[in-house]
Amino acid sequence: CCPAPAPQCCSPSPSPQPPCRLRRWALPPPCGWLPPSVSDAAMGKRVAVVLAGCGVFDGSEIHEASAALVHLSRGGAEVKIFAPNIEQRDVVNHLKGSPADEKRNVLVESARLARGNIQDLADLKVGEFDAVIFPGGFGVAKNLCSWAVDGKNCTVNEHVNSTLRAFHSAKKPIGLCCISPVLAAKVFPGCEVTVGQDKNIDGRFPDAETASAIAELGCKHICKDVSESHVDKANKIVTTCAFMCKAPLHEIFDGIGTMVEEVLKLA
Repeated sequence: CCPAPAPQCCSPSPSPQPPCRLRRWALPPPCGWLPPSVSDAAMGKRVAVVLAGCGVFDGSEIHEASAALVHLSRGGAEVKIFAPNIEQRDVVNHLKGSPADEKRNVLVESARLARGNIQDLADLKVGEFDAVIFPGGFGVAKNLCSWAVDGKNCTVNEHVNSTLRAFHSAKKPIGLCCISPVLAAKVFPGCEVTVGQDKNIDGRFPDAETASAIAELGCKHICKDVSESHVDKANKIVTTCAFMCKAPLHEIFDGIGTMVEEVLKLA
């Protein structure tokens, strides 16, 4: 199992040296060794990721979804991807930023991000998972709920609602980024979430009024920078602002990483 040139550790030898698995730092690591950055506690966690389409203006934000999946992979989690099998509220031409006169299905579009390996959200069974994560994007506010149209008076898709409630009732962590924390604010009054700042500091938080709407729902908004996440320990809800902040992509990636890390710790 060991890399060359150390054949003596894989066959009987009169040498008094112990097997290479005991000499961790003397030789290259044995098979199955993981870097210290991958927590043993995180290994094998089963995480559901719920998408809302494909593309920032009418579906899931692609960079956020990818960042969540990368960090989950790095954390050793086993991931399955889901989306509701419903028609999108609208379709946006992402080149022009204008509505397109066509219809698309959320599950079919989300399959682009999932490389085809995706399931209907209606089939998600909470008992098969340790946590759930919702990336952001306008599709969350349009397809998973009606926040884009109705604000704090929005309704939440029935399967999204039941998924959130099932994980919450099972005391399993829920991770949300960007606009997705409004789902928790609507479904769990009194919870704590962050969508960044409640003021448009230096023009970096143009949607800061979302924090006020969250507070009007009876929830507590916690101000955080893009590189941070907030953990509502009582409800096991972990949130980060991601693209709710105008920040370099690597900072958004790192912030989502803190959210994923905290979710895996709670799982």
